[in-house]
Amino acid sequence: MKKLLFQLDTDPSPSTFDAVVAYDGGADHLISLPGVTPESCGPAVEGVIYTRGPAHKKNSALFVGGSDLAAGEALLAAVRRHFFGGFRVSVMLDSNGANTTAAAAVALMLSEHGGAEDETPLAGQAAVVLAGTGPVGQRIAGLLGRAGAAVRLSSRALDRAKTAAERVSERFEVGCEPVAVSDEPSLAGALDGCRIAVATGASGVRLLPADVWREHPDLELLADPGTTPPSGIEGIEPFDRDEARHGKRTFGGLAIGSLKLRLHRACIAQLFESNDQVFDVEEIYTLARSLAG
Repeated sequence: MKKLLFQLDTDPSPSTFDAVVAYDGGADHLISLPGVTPESCGPAVEGVIYTRGPAHKKNSALFVGGSDLAAGEALLAAVRRHFFGGFRVSVMLDSNGANTTAAAAVALMLSEHGGAEDETPLAGQAAVVLAGTGPVGQRIAGLLGRAGAAVRLSSRALDRAKTAAERVSERFEVGCEPVAVSDEPSLAGALDGCRIAVATGASGVRLLPADVWREHPDLELLADPGTTPPSGIEGIEPFDRDEARHGKRTFGGLAIGSLKLRLHRACIAQLFESNDQVFDVEEIYTLARSLAG
């Protein structure tokens, strides 16, 4: 029986990136539906859950995508409301690639701890997510918080940092401290006492100069998921995967992206193993830890 993946995309044009990975992950056929909303998803979901018998439902699955993570989260919730009893299929959320990118970045940084058996490997440590108000930044902040870190989330504007930090705290049930970073003194304050720094700003925006982090007494791990030059953290190379630089461990965008792609493909493959799985950021991160270890 064919493995069918239905791509419910919140954008007018479904992502071609997600389409390629869907096939590389093992889908036999991809059906991409554009502009799907919580209000309009019912017929598509019901068409999937009612058409195959119990033994074959695992061969149908749903992927929620698009560029807007908030819209994707609302759509995922709506999709799940249509499930009941055995009338359900496995579903994955990865709007804007935020879940797989964040999971890959944090899993690589924590790969020295191996596996996922230690749920709070960062207990007692501090981390800062620079320019962390976007989807990837918020997901990384949440995962670091779940790993036990005391997390700071920065923006140039404190009100934006507060809004994002509140979302992280609510979604992940962890503390998240908002900080404003607009100049060198405020950057120094945000970094004070932090072991981990992650840059998640807009492409091509330099957030952390090399002369600041190279001699920093506390920083040990630095990650920059971006791939567009100039890098968010100066001095990190795109292919850095646990590279030792000036006594720090560094992780670059292409190394993180490589794991992200492996992770995305692995999630797609697992969707077809049973009909009752939900892959949101927590489940995706658990898989990322196993791939990065």
